[in-house]
This record gives sequence, structure tokens and C-alpha cells, in this order.
Amino acid sequence: MGGSELQHRIERLLAPSLEAMGYEIVRVQLSGGRVPTLQVMAERTGGAPVTLDDCTAISRTASTLLDVEDPLQGSYTLEVSSPGIDRPLVRAKDFERFAGFEVRAETAVPFDGRRRFRGRLLGIAEGMVRIALPEGSVSLPLDAILTARLVLTDELLAATQAQERAANERRR
Repeated sequence: MGGSELQHRIERLLAPSLEAMGYEIVRVQLSGGRVPTLQVMAERTGGAPVTLDDCTAISRTASTLLDVEDPLQGSYTLEVSSPGIDRPLVRAKDFERFAGFEVRAETAVPFDGRRRFRGRLLGIAEGMVRIALPEGSVSLPLDAILTARLVLTDELLAATQAQERAANERRR
């Protein structure tokens, strides 16, 4: 079973339990050599910041499910994390949710003679991610994007802080 196929299988295994706990998987990634690392990146469903206690709860649940199903042969290291401020954009809804912020993306094949793009994310429509570049906008097929992540800017920091304040107010 290929790495990507195995990652999808693990995500399908973990997702229902984590969703029931109020979390959503952003990405499952398997990397490393003899003792691989399985990274489970998750966020709260409501958008509130992920705490250390959240990561601990996710880790316990994921460990139990992985022990029972045993999709990975041999030993591995489980790493649970939140996406962070300069988060990776993986799902179509990530490209929609973070429209307006600066993004850096790399494609599998060249578009307009290049594979790396940095500009303001305009959103996604019909599977095409739109990015405003200094020289004009570009539309990239979502399935051609190898990596994409938000760029840490003052604007992103301010928006994140405002979101955290709002989430804290809702908890009170």
C-alpha cells in the first residue's frame, strides 16, 4: 500500500472518532525512515485554538484506534499537532476559508512556466485555486498543488488574535 493510500486509510480510521470529540483532521502525513513518524494535524471544529490538552486527547484516541486496527507495520512515532498560524492549506475548504490572506503554493507541474507561486489567495471555484500575483492572477488545479501554506504576515497575526479573543469570549 502506497504512502498516500495508507495516509488516507489512517485518516478514514481516525476521522469519525475525532469528529465526535469536536475535532477535524487537517492532514495525516507519514514520513521518515526506519522508525517513521505519523503526524496527525487537527483543529477544533468551531475554529477555537487547539491546546496541549486537546493534543493529548487526540493522541490518546488516535493511539487506541491505531493499536486496534494496526495499519502500520512495526514501530512508529505518533505526533499530534495543530495547524498553527502559518498553516498548510490542504482541503478545498481551507482555500475558501483563508481567501484574502497571503499564500505560498508549489505545484507538481509548471503552470505559466513556473511551479512556485506567492500572492493573495482569492479562493477556490470548481476545483481551481485562484491566487493574485503581482503580475496578475493565476488559477491552479487543486489536485496539482503539492504544498500550500499561509504566509505569516501582520494581517494574518491580527486576524488570528481576533479569532482567539472571540473564541475565549464564547467559552466564558
